[in-house]
Amino acid sequence: MNRLVVATQNQGKLVEIRELLADLPFEIGSLADLDQPVEIVEDADTFAGNAIKKAEAVVTLTGQPALADDSGLEVDILGGRPGVRSARYGGEGLDDGDRCQRLLTELFMVPDVRRAARFRCAMAYLEPDGAPRMFYGVLDGRIAVNPAGEHGFGYDPVFIPDGHERTLAELGPEVKNGISHRARALSAFARWLAARSAAD
Repeated sequence: MNRLVVATQNQGKLVEIRELLADLPFEIGSLADLDQPVEIVEDADTFAGNAIKKAEAVVTLTGQPALADDSGLEVDILGGRPGVRSARYGGEGLDDGDRCQRLLTELFMVPDVRRAARFRCAMAYLEPDGAPRMFYGVLDGRIAVNPAGEHGFGYDPVFIPDGHERTLAELGPEVKNGISHRARALSAFARWLAARSAAD
């Protein structure tokens, strides 16, 4: 079985990816499996730029195929913030709950009809001596007034996807893994991989 290294130390993200790619012929590892710590500075201006940077770093280090994504939350009334800085929103040292609270504070008194937002994912697949292949996913929704739910990670407790009245953290992995931005990007990757395998 081929090995695929996912460029993340986020265990919540790794669990999602393993579940969504369970039918593919890969043993899926992550940065946590490597013998030495890996620090990749995500300083690109776009999600795609950060995803490619992470994939290239992992391929260089391991010599194995890598899958890397950069994802974030864009809030319309905030001009697209936090965007590519979603994981660092509010400064260093904050956890997911702190970042969610910072967001809700910024949106205090903003009415529901003006709380439109979306999760965006750019995913890069890279093989040694190859060029990056990019896959994308978007999930539209709005920001809740208060956090709710115990599932997921990141901004899931404050994001209500279109067509639902509960947050992603309330809906749980069964629903999230069918509709999320990351699920959509991974689905595109899986379709591409299946088509390439069928053509070989």
